[in-house]
Amino acid sequence: MQLVAVLFAVTFLGFASMNLVGDPLVNVVGALAELDCEGIEAGTVEDTSADVASSDCDTVAAAKAEYHLDRAVPVRYVLWLSDMATGDLGTSFQNDQPVSEVIREKLPETVILLVMAQIVSLGLAIPWGVIAAYRANRAFDRGSTVASFGLLSIPNFALGVVLLYMLALRWQIFPSAYESENLGGLLFSLILPALTLGLPLAASYQRLLRTDLITTLQEDFVHMARAKGLPPLRIMFRHALRPSMFSVVTVFGVSTGSLIGGSLVVEQIFGIPGIGREIVTAVVRDDFPVVLAIVMVVAVTFVVINFLVDLLYSWLDPRVRAR
Repeated sequence: MQLVAVLFAVTFLGFASMNLVGDPLVNVVGALAELDCEGIEAGTVEDTSADVASSDCDTVAAAKAEYHLDRAVPVRYVLWLSDMATGDLGTSFQNDQPVSEVIREKLPETVILLVMAQIVSLGLAIPWGVIAAYRANRAFDRGSTVASFGLLSIPNFALGVVLLYMLALRWQIFPSAYESENLGGLLFSLILPALTLGLPLAASYQRLLRTDLITTLQEDFVHMARAKGLPPLRIMFRHALRPSMFSVVTVFGVSTGSLIGGSLVVEQIFGIPGIGREIVTAVVRDDFPVVLAIVMVVAVTFVVINFLVDLLYSWLDPRVRAR
């Protein structure tokens, strides 16, 4: 129920802000929105081109009726939400293209990028955190601390530019442009963007996992495993790692929002035609239906992932089910 409340709050705030900050009618009919149609109809406004003004007012009235712009914002929100529930995401103001088609075209690239970024971050963070915890307060752990704070302090756009210059332009290991001719080329061209998003996240995961592992290694059941003579690697991966993943799993769910936010910049740098680049374009053009639909998709994704994370806790530690 809390997650549903979050969805309503996010969508209403997004809808209200888009409708109160600007006038959607201007983006539909342009300068015609400035016409005083009520004054023209009442005869209080003199106009030398009455016929043209009358037809223009008909256009404005039709646009208001089509997009419910003649209703109050709460009523328009309810109507928009009911249309959204039936799968009708509206029509783009810019090209009259259904918003569902826009999302269907742009979403796959962003989903692949975010999945690759999470794979990179977890693939680096888990062994990195395990080694740092196993060698706590030694040279490797101290170097890891410096490296992780360095990665966390670099903005996405700066890291992306550095990786693009070093690995694509200078050393030419990876392509500098987005490719979508085949799946292999697509995945290969997304490695650099995934690294740009995944490296800072890996540093965050690593710090959390290291701290939790050091605490878990002091638990009684770990001392019992050592007393039985189990190998250190078996103790680490079989007994200590899973209950130490709570913080990482929690941040995994929360980081979904930051990854999507980071993709806005990364997709611009690497020229990826995804949701992040599309929402930037839609905001610049005040294309309200596209912006609101993408906000809804992001909010639903965030809520669902965090709900699944809550369910995952009971698998990581059976003691959660007991409570």
